[in-house]
Amino acid sequence: MATPFHNPSCQHCKDRFSSVFCKAEQCNLEQIAEAKVCSVYRKGQVIFHEGAYPFGVYCVNDGKIKLSHSGDDGREQIVRLIKAGDIMGYKALLSNERYTATAMALEDSSICFIPKDLFLSILQKDASLSFEMMRILSSELRKAELKITHLAQKPVRERLAETLLFIKETYGLEEDGHTLSVRLSREEIANLVGTATESAIRLLSEFKKDGMIELEGKKIRLLDMTEIIRTANLQD
Repeated sequence: MATPFHNPSCQHCKDRFSSVFCKAEQCNLEQIAEAKVCSVYRKGQVIFHEGAYPFGVYCVNDGKIKLSHSGDDGREQIVRLIKAGDIMGYKALLSNERYTATAMALEDSSICFIPKDLFLSILQKDASLSFEMMRILSSELRKAELKITHLAQKPVRERLAETLLFIKETYGLEEDGHTLSVRLSREEIANLVGTATESAIRLLSEFKKDGMIELEGKKIRLLDMTEIIRTANLQD
């Protein structure tokens, strides 16, 4: 069960200006701040389940979340990585459908829940917020189209290099300037790449042998960014 904590101020949230609420009107932010419920979810705890109905949207105040879909064979497929400032559950809410993915905390995370009726009413009257939502939806659609193309056309080695760059872009690096600031299992990395766990393990070992990365348990250090970018064969 999630642990409630004192509601942080939306106006003074450290990630406000990188979130969907960056241009929301002050009066609407105040309404959200009064109505939201904030909780701490521990590592491995589920925020919402695939197949459930949405009753609002979730905004990540701090932490890291994975959204994963269960395939026909029961295997998990990570569809999105969430960071502080991101919102979750909006697609199911806007389409009035069930969640198509499960949200699980990758580390202890502080998350604010905004009730459905309030979010939709503010969305209808706040043009800036509506525009930001359209921008986010368009960006997510573009990323999904790109991933489908890469899964069909790019070799697994290139996709792994691109995935490492994507994780770096999403969560950044630790203070040493090399270590990815998130701990993912080999299965989760394989999931992001779209390959078997055994293939991901073998290719990570090859990357290590080639001097591109260093592995220590779940820690991954990016040592040769030039070679990783070259291997990823980025063309967009």
